[in-house]
Amino acid sequence: MRFKTTFRNTIYDTLLRRGWKETTENDWDFYWADREYIYDLLDTVHLENSQRVNHFRNGRELCRKDLLIKNLKRAKRQMDKKARSEDATISELGMVLGSYDFFPVTYILPGEYAIFVEEFKRNQGVWIMKPIGKAQGKGIFLFTKLSQISDWRTDFRWRPENQQVETYVVQRYISSPYLVGGKKFDLRLYALVPSFFPLEIYLFRGGFARFTNSRYSNNHSDIANSFIHLTNVAVQKTSENYNKKHGGKWDLRNLKLYMMSKHGPERTNKLFYEIQLVIIKSLLSVEKIIMNDKHCFELYGYDVMIDENLKPWLLELSANTSSDYQLKCGMLNDMLDIIDLENKKPEGVVRE
Repeated sequence: MRFKTTFRNTIYDTLLRRGWKETTENDWDFYWADREYIYDLLDTVHLENSQRVNHFRNGRELCRKDLLIKNLKRAKRQMDKKARSEDATISELGMVLGSYDFFPVTYILPGEYAIFVEEFKRNQGVWIMKPIGKAQGKGIFLFTKLSQISDWRTDFRWRPENQQVETYVVQRYISSPYLVGGKKFDLRLYALVPSFFPLEIYLFRGGFARFTNSRYSNNHSDIANSFIHLTNVAVQKTSENYNKKHGGKWDLRNLKLYMMSKHGPERTNKLFYEIQLVIIKSLLSVEKIIMNDKHCFELYGYDVMIDENLKPWLLELSANTSSDYQLKCGMLNDMLDIIDLENKKPEGVVRE
């Protein structure tokens, strides 16, 4: 197998260990690059049947924060409409009612500023702002007053001519997260999608929890403290308390064992089943929108938070699946086995 990649990290090492050969020519079988590069490649190059790339043409429909919210809201409206329809059976109602209640109340600014203000005045509390095009916690901040986000007002009379503001999503902050040792965490999980038509999903059994370095506090005086509220490793590793040995991470298996000791196997298994449903439903929300292509696949990184009531919340998705080295090596090998460019999979075999 011949490959090309713009990265010199885990994927590069994994491909070499499988005996694949790097090439600089156009006779590659497998190309792994960032999204924009692959988008350009798909628009300008005719791919042979055997060639595979690691992004779908419009895969940003899930990975960009504002587009993810638009797609989830649309799916929620469709499900709510179905639930209210006269011909909906009781079993269908059970499936669709509340089926898209796994993401926080969210608005896109500045476009939905006026609608957001109405909601804010009804339910103030703590909100969180996230830029749509940044990662690793950059540009994220919490606020409790409208005056703190005046730059996103849609009344342009007060703004200098031609001044633009960056698009953000604003979400109701999950102020009662599940805590371990008094610290907040979120989960990083992975899903491989070789096809959107038909929709084909593989959930990676591994994953990890990312912890903050500081104990959680919901006091308004602490909302500017990123070491309390943001679990991003890029943020936490700048803390004086950062532990380089474990990096503030906990293997998913260890977290499950901890939760089983606290809540029992039945409740813990129910929680992780609900997390799987969150992943599946998010992909269903774009099933008919993603431009399916036999040359493409996507490996999504899911960030999920659990609240104190053991309810999972989808925070965001990423196609930049950075993680600890050993975990990712195993995951990437599993991914390559499923894609099966080497034709090792016997005919008629269905992978579980």
